[in-house]
Amino acid sequence: MRDRMTGLVLADAYGEHLTGPGHPEQPARVGAIVERLRADGLFARARRIEPQAAADEAILRCHTADYLQIVTEDVAAGERRLSTGDTSISARSLEVARLAAGGVIAAVDAVVTGEVANAFAVVRPPGHHATPGRGMGFCLFNNVAIAARHAQAVHGIRRVLVADWDVHHGNGTQDIFYEDGSVLFFDTHQHPLYPGTGLASETGRNAGAGLSINCPFPAGSGRNEIVGAFRDRLLPAAASFKPDLVLVSAGFDSRIDDPLGGFALTDDDFAELTGLLREIADTHAGGRIVSTLEGGYALRGLASAAASHVGALMT
Repeated sequence: MRDRMTGLVLADAYGEHLTGPGHPEQPARVGAIVERLRADGLFARARRIEPQAAADEAILRCHTADYLQIVTEDVAAGERRLSTGDTSISARSLEVARLAAGGVIAAVDAVVTGEVANAFAVVRPPGHHATPGRGMGFCLFNNVAIAARHAQAVHGIRRVLVADWDVHHGNGTQDIFYEDGSVLFFDTHQHPLYPGTGLASETGRNAGAGLSINCPFPAGSGRNEIVGAFRDRLLPAAASFKPDLVLVSAGFDSRIDDPLGGFALTDDDFAELTGLLREIADTHAGGRIVSTLEGGYALRGLASAAASHVGALMT
């Protein structure tokens, strides 16, 4: 498996979702990552994966038809803000959001079919706050959830692990899979912090009982807490669940000095987290791991953390 390349999903169009001056979720985020990957020699070692826009069928596996209509109408009306929540939009936002979800789908396709060993989707807008019927927190469509459902519907993947190390709780991903016995959702996040969900008592319901594992930590938490939770709680949970595919909501706003979070993870910590997830993937999922960009708003810190993550995928 490791003689194959790491895939990298990129598209110039990801810069066309315009959020306005001073907005932290800015087009420059993607450019900063690419520039750092080039400087570190990682870009040349990766295989480029071209995204295609996610079709309605893929989006509707996770979102309601009413919500898709709301996004379509808000963008067509020239609104600057999604009517369901705190997400800036512009003329091409629906197109770019489809391409973001489709980018993670393309990464899953490439990994599951063996075209690449693993993949990182450098997409925007992010997705993990988008619930079935509501866009919020800079997110329109839940990219990682859509990719998980695609893997199950198209490739016959049975069990999916979604691990989220963004500083904010992935409430949308949790909502989508909360009663689902086929997805293990693991989330470390700062609490209290937006969106206010993700208590340790939120563990899933019905067929999904016990399959949502939330690890809230106070501001100032770093390697001991977050890496420790992945090692001490996720590794044994994954050993029991035995995922066929590992997906990562890779939010780098949990890095030290991010303006929207108070965690203290370092670039080395992201490499270690990546290594733990690769261990799970190698043990249970034939090495199949796909990560997608979520948060991360200090451009230099975002770029260096993402490069550390990609370097660990390539090791």
